[in-house]
Amino acid sequence: MPAVHGHDGAAPDAAQRTYLKPLAAPGLCGDDTFALAGGPLRFSQCELIERRRDGVTRRRLPATAAQASSPQLFDRLTAPRPPLAGLDWQQPRLMAVLNVTPDSFFDGGRYDSAEDAVAAGQALLADGADIVDVGGESTRPGAVPVSADEELARVGPVLTGLVAAGVPVSVDTRRAAVMQAAVAAGAVLINDVSALGYDPASAAVVAESGVPVVLMHSRGEPDTMARQTRYDDVVLDVYDELQAALARAEAAGIDRERVLIDPGIGFAKTARQSVAVLADLSLLHGLGCPLLIGASRKSFIAGITGEVPAERRLPGSLTAVLAGRAAGVQAFRVHDVTETRQALTLWEATAAAVGGA
Repeated sequence: MPAVHGHDGAAPDAAQRTYLKPLAAPGLCGDDTFALAGGPLRFSQCELIERRRDGVTRRRLPATAAQASSPQLFDRLTAPRPPLAGLDWQQPRLMAVLNVTPDSFFDGGRYDSAEDAVAAGQALLADGADIVDVGGESTRPGAVPVSADEELARVGPVLTGLVAAGVPVSVDTRRAAVMQAAVAAGAVLINDVSALGYDPASAAVVAESGVPVVLMHSRGEPDTMARQTRYDDVVLDVYDELQAALARAEAAGIDRERVLIDPGIGFAKTARQSVAVLADLSLLHGLGCPLLIGASRKSFIAGITGEVPAERRLPGSLTAVLAGRAAGVQAFRVHDVTETRQALTLWEATAAAVGGA
């Protein structure tokens, strides 16, 4: 599998790189503040990060100074994100997880038939999901791959049933053949954990389909990713590797306006590295795309809090979602739709109250 970060395992040449991390907060207003990605959060300061061969420096400066020093990058921080898959970004969006696999870490083997899975997807929509993400292959660390035929057999009837029931669906797959079949069945989004790096034909399929795509950061295969966690600077390396994946997608004919970016929490990252990425999420707005995070029930929560089984990781999952929303993340891939929607609704109300609404 061609890795997101390049052929030889090294990040793209990062010498003399400049990054801007907007420091957004509820309640900011005034002529010296700027809307983050065209959304409700605003910022008046940035962290200017400079990466050279001899190390990384960080310093705060007014947003107006950041705009003057790096105008193109600053424009990407502030530009409104266009709607994707029928969704605008004026409110946080929920992508509900629906795995029709026997071995996914939390919900594997839960549905005995396609009819049961379709009913579950309808319930997720009723609970407040904006889109239902159907997956037929587990990509958790250590998972065993399945054939394209097996994956299609799992997801095909479920996608068809959900679309017929009026449920907006995405497909969670690394394979071009599954992408193509899902789009034909009515999927409105492709969610690829390999950032179109696993299947050489996938980028062309996405380009020709016109359907938007999630590019997620990872390294290696599910059975090798846990050994690929060496980074010079995990946050900046993830940014650079996603930027390289985005450039490859654009070269294949996929417009940036059709891309969502996912930093891949828990994928080729230790628990501490995943937390570091969560802490610096707003940096990724510099890529100019809506952001999606999937931290729901993942093992990094146990890595920080202690060995807690997936069934008891809801509090950590909600904490990660709220940290993401405070950083301006637009979309969240979750198992627990009702609980997440409630937490986000309260966060949004509190943020509006801080702003004097």
